[in-house]
Amino acid sequence: MQIAGIMNTALQGMASETARAERAARNIANPAAAQRDPAEDMLDLISAGIGFRANAASFETGADLWTVLAAIKRD
Repeated sequence: MQIAGIMNTALQGMASETARAERAARNIANPAAAQRDPAEDMLDLISAGIGFRANAASFETGADLWTVLAAIKRD
């Protein structure tokens, strides 16, 4: 897999986790419409935050690799 592919996958993961967090926050803010256990929504919110951070770390690693490869190519 190419570095750009890794970074794109990480961006898609971050977008997915953002949507998951927004859904959970909406359910927490309006519990009557959600008809779910608020604890499940809190767990989803926490899990989305962890997933987002993991994807952000992958993106950052890809960006670091990109920088290293650009430096090698220049030299």
